[in-house]
Amino acid sequence: MKAVVCERPGGEEVLRIAEVPQPELGPDDLRIRIFTTSVNRADLLQRQGLYPPPPGASTILGLECAGEVVEIGANVHGWKVGDRAMALLAGGGYAEETVVHHGSALPVPQCLTWDEAGAFPEVFLTAFLNLFLLGQVPDGGRALVHGGGSGVGTAATTLLKLRAVQVFVTAGDDDKCRRCQEHGADVAMNYRTADFAEVIREATQAQGVHVVLDHIGAKYLESNLRCLASDGRLVIIGLMGGAKGEINLAPLLTRRLSIIGSTLRTRSAQDKAHIVTAFRQQFGTALEAGRIRPVIDSVFPLEQVALAHRRVQSSQHFGKVVLRIRS
Repeated sequence: MKAVVCERPGGEEVLRIAEVPQPELGPDDLRIRIFTTSVNRADLLQRQGLYPPPPGASTILGLECAGEVVEIGANVHGWKVGDRAMALLAGGGYAEETVVHHGSALPVPQCLTWDEAGAFPEVFLTAFLNLFLLGQVPDGGRALVHGGGSGVGTAATTLLKLRAVQVFVTAGDDDKCRRCQEHGADVAMNYRTADFAEVIREATQAQGVHVVLDHIGAKYLESNLRCLASDGRLVIIGLMGGAKGEINLAPLLTRRLSIIGSTLRTRSAQDKAHIVTAFRQQFGTALEAGRIRPVIDSVFPLEQVALAHRRVQSSQHFGKVVLRIRS
């Protein structure tokens, strides 16, 4: 089968399409003929040699996919050959086929296109895990999401607004802030020109937000804690702004704050199955009704994978950058 390979760490130029062996189907797996996948920032880090796949995972890039089930493991029930599936992957999405534990897959509703389905699992399950399962944002509460124009950011806004949450987001320019508000964010702040902690303090009458979803890390640590309401939760899912920070621990005690570190890729198949099941229980009806769908920035054929990576690296995209494996 064809797949994108990168035989050494480097820039987009190291990506090439090659013939690779077909992955082996396990008894708990689905084999999916992939139609679409998406480029996530983690793919760029892996390409640069900075984010290796978990032990036992495919070394091929790609953390999600959508396509047709073509083979089913002996222990799998509830799926049949020909079903439309979208799946969360630990690797292997930039290929014509992949195998994945059945618990990491969701049926593709008829209302979603293949492009939308291939852009769905990683960002929506990331947002759901960190805001709802870990962050425990209450219905009608308040949340701050950094990178509101990213794939995770747009997915987070969609889910939060379905629960009547007041959504604050940051973005890197005024145009992205405008688009974030058009997508549903209540307040969008240009982090280059605004003190987001002060904006939130004023907008909430110093009450703060119940949860902060952050991919920056050390650079935002103190400001994020300033944003939180009592019993609030800071969930850190990335370290683009550094891994080491210093804070005053006293407010964590007096305001009962929590700092939670979170990753999705390295979780066990059982953990991922639990997340998928919980998502379907809480948001499955809205998904089937077409009220949940990813924002698509652009679509590239697999042969233009380098251009797709360059688009994400530029941070000029809004929503997801999709790769079409086949029509």
